[in-house]
Amino acid sequence: MNLIYNTGIALYAAAIKAAAPFHRKAALMTRGQARTFSLLSSLCKPGEKRVWVHAASLGEFEQGRPFIERLRREMPDVRIVLTFFSPSGYEVRKNFAGADVVCYLPFDTPANARRFVSIVSPVCAIFVKYEFWGNYLSALAARGIPVFLISAIFRPGQIFFRPWGRAFRRMLGSFTRIFVQDEASATLLASVTSTPVTVAGDTRFDRVTDVLHTTFEIPAIESFARCAPTFTLIAGSSWPQDENLYIPWVNSRPDVRLIIAPHEFDSRRIADLRARISGKCVTLSEIEEGKATANDARCIIVDCFGRLSSIYRYADAAYIGGGFGTGIHNINEAAVYGIPVIFGPRHSKFKEATDLLACGGALTFSTRQEFEAAMIRVSDPAWRRKAGSAAATYIKANLGATDIVWQEFKKIPLLSDSAVI
Repeated sequence: MNLIYNTGIALYAAAIKAAAPFHRKAALMTRGQARTFSLLSSLCKPGEKRVWVHAASLGEFEQGRPFIERLRREMPDVRIVLTFFSPSGYEVRKNFAGADVVCYLPFDTPANARRFVSIVSPVCAIFVKYEFWGNYLSALAARGIPVFLISAIFRPGQIFFRPWGRAFRRMLGSFTRIFVQDEASATLLASVTSTPVTVAGDTRFDRVTDVLHTTFEIPAIESFARCAPTFTLIAGSSWPQDENLYIPWVNSRPDVRLIIAPHEFDSRRIADLRARISGKCVTLSEIEEGKATANDARCIIVDCFGRLSSIYRYADAAYIGGGFGTGIHNINEAAVYGIPVIFGPRHSKFKEATDLLACGGALTFSTRQEFEAAMIRVSDPAWRRKAGSAAATYIKANLGATDIVWQEFKKIPLLSDSAVI
């Protein structure tokens, strides 16, 4: 990689290290990366076939998970090394049983990349959606290791398509094949790289459908939702900017029950939510520990990870957070249950948002007035049924991306013969 890229990585790594004493995520990342090489050295044994799967954070992991589970099921002799860059992914999934090794990915310096690839020595590497690390890609290419990018999506404004994006365009040439979500992405890539591209769709559709079929019951929330005189609204991956809109509206509607799953939470965050909501407010952990009941509650705060995807089934409509920040969170996770989804204005990077709006399964808004107008529609049972049906139909129509990736993946020679690395 060029000097500018490597200098940028070095400065970023230094900034994270400097922030570690004052910032929890920076501290987690610093400590986690410091353990990576010793962990890999102890767990990666000679004679194993290993596949490396890298996801930036939790959302990308959920996209990659259908592939990981397919690999585990159909090639049980292959060991899986799963890496994360963000603490919000690693700290939630560090005990994921579907992988043999789970660790942080060290910063993309030339030395780190060479050392990581040398220790793991994978027969193939899978990067999910937006992951482009030039030195890791170069280290893989130097060893002739196939690399797939899956569930990728490209837009004209990205650096690959800018006059100054030559270094990033070279990264695209390091992939053996790129699996994209749509034809528009394939057309863009064809203008800047000769790397083979396959339009496969988004593996998240397969993931949310798997969750739909394996969801677990949460009786306390089911009972709570049934008590709603009109309907139950769930706010998934909620941020304070979202709460400034929907909490006042819910407070003005005593006939509505609310479930909030904050994107991040601690005792202060939960206390703030309690103070803002009129009526009794309890946490899911309090209910499960027998410290409170939801019978006469107005709101349940989900203060534990791994529950949201199952809880959506009990709601009549879902508000998906993040639309006033860096972008909305996983809307498919709710839509798969046949309920309408609503979200804020920053959704242009998400094809599924555009598609759900087009098919009538979603609503969006930018202002308080637009939000209140959207909630008038959401309050109509007939509209909810129609929109929910459109959302579920859309999810079903977009299944199958994992199988397309798998058919190409299993052609890799070292996976199809009896040789080991």
